[in-house]
Amino acid sequence: MTTVFPDTGVGPLLRDWRERRRISQLDLALRADSSARHISFIETGRSRPSEDMVLRLAEQLDIPVRERNALLVMAGYAPRYAQTPLDDPAMASVREGLDRLLAGYEPFPALVVDGRYDVVAVNRGIALLMEGVAEELLTPPLNAMRITLHPAGLAPRIRNLPEWRADLLAQMERQIALVRSPELRTLYEEVAAYPVPDRADRADPGPGGRDADRARERTPSFALPLVIEHGGRVLSFIASIATFNTPMDVTVAELAIETFLPADRETAAYLRERLP
Repeated sequence: MTTVFPDTGVGPLLRDWRERRRISQLDLALRADSSARHISFIETGRSRPSEDMVLRLAEQLDIPVRERNALLVMAGYAPRYAQTPLDDPAMASVREGLDRLLAGYEPFPALVVDGRYDVVAVNRGIALLMEGVAEELLTPPLNAMRITLHPAGLAPRIRNLPEWRADLLAQMERQIALVRSPELRTLYEEVAAYPVPDRADRADPGPGGRDADRARERTPSFALPLVIEHGGRVLSFIASIATFNTPMDVTVAELAIETFLPADRETAAYLRERLP
């Protein structure tokens, strides 16, 4: 008689991750040094995977460490990955490393966010760009998506807001599909509902509009720039995001370091002048 383990729920979860990765049972079995029959038995609840098998499958499916903990619990095992608060003494080296990285990137903007896009740390370049943001948005915990897209935040000063907004919302959608976080879904629905500020220069290209056009022309075409006003100048940046390699802690795994590289000499010169 075949024993079925429907209560663990790990089988359907693993099947869901496999289908989202568009990997067949046979391909997954080959990658995890198993058999398609065993993978099928796990997914249908006819076989309970060992702890090692859960971790091997999670590794091959590139499942985030927070979700790996959930899989282990559903399979009846203890979580493998700790979730240490960033202000814990054990994380001192991580905090110091992040601070050094952000300071070293100055005068160019850089910040660190967690998995909910809450701001963990910023450098002087980011602080400069946030001048004029409404106080209500600067009350901790600061959220990068709110600050960027809120009508009282950076949104009115972003000269290519429709394109930048669409890119940020698409980034959030990809993240939601990856981690299935209710909190992230709620944040997405909030910021997606923000009204897009009207800009007179879109209809009537006055001096500000011409400056923005020139900023776009100066920007390389290999990436979408952030074109933003500050201090009567139009600045242009190319953004990049970095994460930790092979993290063993949920908190560290969800940290992202976003840096903004000046896309032209004028932007770089302005930042060096303002933040010597």
